[in-house]
Amino acid sequence: MAKTKVNLIGAGRVGQTLLGLLRRSRRYAVQDILSSRLSSAEHAVQFAGTGRALEHYADLAPAELWILAVPDSQISVVAAEIAKAFEYHDLNEPPPVVFHCSGFFPADQMAPLQKLGWRLASVHPALTFAEPVTSIQQFEGTLCGVEGESSALELVEDFLDEIGAIPFRINSESKSLYHAAAVISNNFAVVLQAIAREAWAKAGVPDDIAKQLNTKLLQATCENVVAYGPLGALTGPASRGDTFVVAQQGKDVAAWHPAAGIVYKELSLLAQKLKTDGKTQDGVDSKG
Repeated sequence: MAKTKVNLIGAGRVGQTLLGLLRRSRRYAVQDILSSRLSSAEHAVQFAGTGRALEHYADLAPAELWILAVPDSQISVVAAEIAKAFEYHDLNEPPPVVFHCSGFFPADQMAPLQKLGWRLASVHPALTFAEPVTSIQQFEGTLCGVEGESSALELVEDFLDEIGAIPFRINSESKSLYHAAAVISNNFAVVLQAIAREAWAKAGVPDDIAKQLNTKLLQATCENVVAYGPLGALTGPASRGDTFVVAQQGKDVAAWHPAAGIVYKELSLLAQKLKTDGKTQDGVDSKG
């Protein structure tokens, strides 16, 4: 059986990770790789040991599956460039499938390709792509939010299964909220750890002890949230109803770090509501 040909646009950390995962695929074959700089595409080819680095959209060969691993702001631009290059090509049957990797934009961000009859989808891997080698090692079992045209999703979900991911479908109209949840769960958690480290330093806690505190508390919190859900894992003065401690700590934090003081106050209010109502806002169940 002939392998499904894959073209990749964007050779950054996400693109390189996908290339590395495709290297061992028996059903998908990397064909062309194009990035904002030819040197980046060449590096990706060298890294993955597969594919052909290109500099111009006009040199891209037709493929059954296209991956756009580019910054969010470049998705529509890249889609227009590909559409321009393939405007007068005969449409394959079935038409090509193209997906981008943005957690924010829905598939219709690639509208120029849809006008050519291409089938659109988006894939958001719920993984922190810090470094390609590490990301490849961590990728097995990664949950990927997908949305787009149903016929496109059939191929996309098969592709994700082939590289070890677990796809789940999300609503296109709620894509921004979906991605905001991932930012809150992941990125903002990192910011909170930074604030905690800075506060411990201000309180005179040695750096090596602060790291140990950070590790122990974060690991226990993660384990408890997974085991018991947010409500069951919630502890602290706000959840206990210790209003004096919450009020005084809020003042102390605000005096030291005004922005962190606002965060402390607002999160304390949400913690109180979660403990009382089982959710942080009306109509949302936070128990699971």
